[in-house]
Amino acid sequence: MKPEAPAALGVEPAMQALLGLVESHRARLCEEILGEANGRAQALRRQAYADARARMRQTFEEQRLLRRERIAAAEARLATQRRLHEQQRTAALLRLAWEQLPGELEALWRQPATRATWVDAVLAAARPRLPPGTWRIVHAADWPEGEQRLLAQTSGVVPEEAPRFEADPTIAAGLKVVSGGNVVDGTLEGLLADRTDFEAGLLRALEPAT
Repeated sequence: MKPEAPAALGVEPAMQALLGLVESHRARLCEEILGEANGRAQALRRQAYADARARMRQTFEEQRLLRRERIAAAEARLATQRRLHEQQRTAALLRLAWEQLPGELEALWRQPATRATWVDAVLAAARPRLPPGTWRIVHAADWPEGEQRLLAQTSGVVPEEAPRFEADPTIAAGLKVVSGGNVVDGTLEGLLADRTDFEAGLLRALEPAT
């Protein structure tokens, strides 16, 4: 019988010891790798959350800005529509007033009280503008002669010389005063001669008091 080799007796324990060292090193290495990976993953998650929050804030801000812009645009459109509506309403009002004005003025001329106010206003405008002398008062044919005589006899209303009254069938209402080639026109036609001036005066009257 051959004797066993002495070296074979220590192989198995040495191998187990070596494998244990390898396994221990592998475990530590894996733990380090996993720890580093977990750390990186956690950092990535934090960064991803931060990026998501930043994007969300940016999105919300963009939405708020877009909403403000849309509201501003809608308000601008509404203001434009209101201005257009107001311009159209004013234009319609001016047209209606212009169409009704001749009839309204003729009605005022036919009433004694307002006719007297009309005559007084024309004569008050004529006194500082016309030279002294005989006035020629050209008037609507329906002006009563009694009112003409009363006017001629009233001191201070007309110059010292009695005015000459002249009916004009083409005058629908009112009167005009002529002297020395100058004319103060208070007839219906004269009052309506400047539509622009009338509309400007009406707009001023319609403006709210401040």
